[in-house]
Amino acid sequence: MTPADIGRFLAPIQRRMMLAIGRAMLRGVSDAGGVQTLQVSLLAGETRDAVERVQQFGLSSVPMPGADVVVVSVGGNRDHPVAIAVDDQRFRPTGLAGGEVCLYSRRPGQRITLLADGTVLVQGTTLRIEADVEIVGAVTATGDITSGTISLQTHRHGAVTVGAGVSGVAQP
Repeated sequence: MTPADIGRFLAPIQRRMMLAIGRAMLRGVSDAGGVQTLQVSLLAGETRDAVERVQQFGLSSVPMPGADVVVVSVGGNRDHPVAIAVDDQRFRPTGLAGGEVCLYSRRPGQRITLLADGTVLVQGTTLRIEADVEIVGAVTATGDITSGTISLQTHRHGAVTVGAGVSGVAQP
């Protein structure tokens, strides 16, 4: 076998290997089904619809158009690409210390960060918890705490007995 024969034999394999992994630009997202699908632009003029996106179990997101996508074409076959990673440098937080983890969205300042010192930092405009809450440890608040309509800073008690008596029910 001559070097030219070897080159002709290896050329299709080399092409498939070069096309197996690519970088793409996100154009659109369909999040309606069990598997999220993307529309992506790959090589110049190559747009793919219904590209299945593999996400980590327990985490789900809907990326914004313009995000970067890593696409794998299994076996180098460009007819069935799979998106294995999506990143968006427009929104990614920076400045984390080694070992820190951050869950974030496109909204600035909205994030949950696991800090290196063991602190869990939750940032945003509102934190809504739809569950019973059990707290073990101290709770410190710099603002008012309200339960129903009763403020810890401004509520008053009626039927107060001087001395060892017990106060009445809190009044709004």
